[in-house]
Amino acid sequence: MALLRVENLHVRFKTPFGALRALRGIDFDLARGDILGLVGETGCGKSVTGRSVMRLLDENAAVTGGRIFFEDADLLRLTEGEMHKIRGNRIAMIFQDPATALNPLFTIGQQIDDVQRTHRAGSTRDRRRARLELMASVGLPDAAQMADVYPHQLSGGQQQRAMIALSLAAEPDVIIADEPTTALDVTIQAQILDLLRRLQRERSISVVLITHDLGIVAETCQKVVVLYAGRVVEKGTVEAIFADPQHPYTRGLLAALPRPGSRGTDLKVIPGNVPSGLEAIDGCAFAPRCEFVMERCQRQLPPLMSLAAEHQAACLLHEAAVHG
Repeated sequence: MALLRVENLHVRFKTPFGALRALRGIDFDLARGDILGLVGETGCGKSVTGRSVMRLLDENAAVTGGRIFFEDADLLRLTEGEMHKIRGNRIAMIFQDPATALNPLFTIGQQIDDVQRTHRAGSTRDRRRARLELMASVGLPDAAQMADVYPHQLSGGQQQRAMIALSLAAEPDVIIADEPTTALDVTIQAQILDLLRRLQRERSISVVLITHDLGIVAETCQKVVVLYAGRVVEKGTVEAIFADPQHPYTRGLLAALPRPGSRGTDLKVIPGNVPSGLEAIDGCAFAPRCEFVMERCQRQLPPLMSLAAEHQAACLLHEAAVHG
């Protein structure tokens, strides 16, 4: 049974230019103990999906359809008080930029203690001991001293480790990591990803890893969901999708990855841009950028079709094979 299940999720934003359809029917399951990658270019709906699960959307956004189940509870039907008991406690989030996510007015120790006091019982001494153990476990050196520093006194990598410690303070079941390594150099990125994998194994945490980098997905995740223009275009196990991608968009993303021996050669790119979400899309949103486009792709929305065990793609190229 899935620990977290998103069903047919639709989200719209009010803008001065009209309604922006950010999500147009997202579906995925997260099993207990798995790391699932949400992949796509900027504007495909990855971060909006994560914030929808946390119910942290901006005021101009609204969920217009769908359900989000955590265990047996539909998060979209909970009161704010009920959601407060889950947010940060059972489901936590690691934000893309720790420098802005961490409160500059409080020390790292104070911010972790605030989560502990809100969601976990225990004496001041017990909380401090747990806090220092947690900070040490995420690789912050000299935890007792580090607890008394402010975010601006830390390096980017240390800030992200502090953000991870903050997300773990209430011992959550699920962590949503929104581009957790984007602002870091390559060496620190690898350290943070290694840390996430180790913590996931040791604590049996389920992780939704939001990223645009399929290389990170290959190294980190068990399953992957590829988003394009607010819809799922392909999903399955990492092994299946990397070995045999079945959607032209996924193939384009994989082709754009740097490869050994490719130094000095131009990287492949997908021509065009992701739709803004303001315009109506009758058929396949990827059709204007697809080298295999057919006339009916412009008017027929491709359903997500099962191609093999734990491998689905939404492309009309597979329709005859699936139904014929």
